[in-house]
Amino acid sequence: MTNSANNSGSIRPAVARTVTSGSVDLAVFEQGNPTGPTLVLVHGWPDTHQLWEHVVPRLTDRFRVISYDTRGSGQSTVPTAVEDYRLELLAQDLFAVIDAVSPDQPVHLLAHDWGSVESWEAVCEPGAEDRIASYTSVSGPNLDHLGTWLRTGFVAPTPGKIYKRLTQGVASAYTVLFQTPGLGPLPFRLGMWRIWPTFLRFFDGLDPSLVHPAPTLRSDMINGLKRYRANIRPKLRRPAERRTAVPVQLILNQRDRAVRPVGYEDIEQWVPDLRRREIPAGHWAPISHSADLARLTEEFVDSVIGRDGVDDATAIS
Repeated sequence: MTNSANNSGSIRPAVARTVTSGSVDLAVFEQGNPTGPTLVLVHGWPDTHQLWEHVVPRLTDRFRVISYDTRGSGQSTVPTAVEDYRLELLAQDLFAVIDAVSPDQPVHLLAHDWGSVESWEAVCEPGAEDRIASYTSVSGPNLDHLGTWLRTGFVAPTPGKIYKRLTQGVASAYTVLFQTPGLGPLPFRLGMWRIWPTFLRFFDGLDPSLVHPAPTLRSDMINGLKRYRANIRPKLRRPAERRTAVPVQLILNQRDRAVRPVGYEDIEQWVPDLRRREIPAGHWAPISHSADLARLTEEFVDSVIGRDGVDDATAIS
């Protein structure tokens, strides 16, 4: 793969536009190769499209790269009601972006954290394979799959099954605080946004100089917590059967403190076309391991393009 950061003369600057999804306006940004395959990037909490700033330059020679601020973050509309952050609405937002930027061809998808959770919701919708050609998921599970996995561990339980689920439970304990009205937003109202790069050094071992928060970080932190309240308990209590025909690449971060790889151990039953890859990263791999994410995404897209017999003009040279 060519590192386009060294060939910036051929890269178009980011072009901003607005895409409407129901009552929400989404800030969408495009850059890269206008004739290349379309790759849509979806960020998580508490980020904006700026999460991908270290990844995008490694992809723009090859891809037409689309990123956007999800609802409640950055320059996009900020709904006030918790129910406005339900996964079905977040998936509708993603489809609205896809339909706006690539109405005639399916896109490739790369998502992280809650962006990955939202994208799982979308790729498991009936007919998603007609609009999404491939999906690379980083540090964000399908909540229905996770809920089912948690429940099956207590059917004919063994010490190994229980231990695996306890490790994920401990890793996810912070989500209980995040779902508590009043208490959950308190650290972010009191100033955690001011020390965010330092916190990520402590939590994830990141170099703070690589962390460039958006100016909306404080409000993004607070508003984004509504995703936790709107979705986690309903999904884990009553998980649905969710399958997808979209080819999926699951990138497992070996040092992820929030999303443990063990939670994906039986995912093949829901995703028959699955590739697993591991990288020695913590949770915020788009910042710490941008080269790995770009390389693995490009390799996966190429494998899907080659298998599906797409015109070689879009294949890597």
